[in-house]
Amino acid sequence: MVAWIISRLVVLIFGTLYPAYSSYKAVKSKDIKEYVKWMMYWIIFALFTTAETFTDIFLCWFPFYYELKIAFVAWLLSPYTKGSSLLYRKFVHPTLSSKEKEIDDCLVQAKDRSYDALVHFGKRGLNVAATAAVMAASKGQGALSERLRSFSMQDLSTIRGDGAPAPAGPPPPGPGRASGKHGQPKMSRSASESAGSSGTA
Repeated sequence: MVAWIISRLVVLIFGTLYPAYSSYKAVKSKDIKEYVKWMMYWIIFALFTTAETFTDIFLCWFPFYYELKIAFVAWLLSPYTKGSSLLYRKFVHPTLSSKEKEIDDCLVQAKDRSYDALVHFGKRGLNVAATAAVMAASKGQGALSERLRSFSMQDLSTIRGDGAPAPAGPPPPGPGRASGKHGQPKMSRSASESAGSSGTA
């Protein structure tokens, strides 16, 4: 466990951060030789990181495995051994040059297939979303109609909307229809006088 932690720290600091800073210096100084040097290193380091993912699983039991990883990173970085430049020129560059056309064709096919797959899954996602929206709308409309059916006619009659018929019954008293104490309409003065004279006659 301790060896694993030390190896990870060494690879992180000396295999990643230091080369990244040196690459920054090369970009800033615009030195072509430094460009080429650090580009070769990053290609080798990418291959090393890929291989490390599998070797950590299957070869971690090997004696001095983590110590060998530290020594390999130091060998890649050393200006005396120039390990990254050596590996690139002897193995990586000739292999990539001979397989470059096949690799480019595979990348183009993978790009086209990924685009087609993205379009296909995008259409399926839109169809699923549209179906879900229609189902939700239909369920909501059904719930509204069921809610309206649950009202009784008496409940609906209490809701006064626009254009609702006025409730049945006697019209409310208006001007000229003032009621008396007992709810009977008052007689006019002339009608009462005529009624009194006919009673005395």
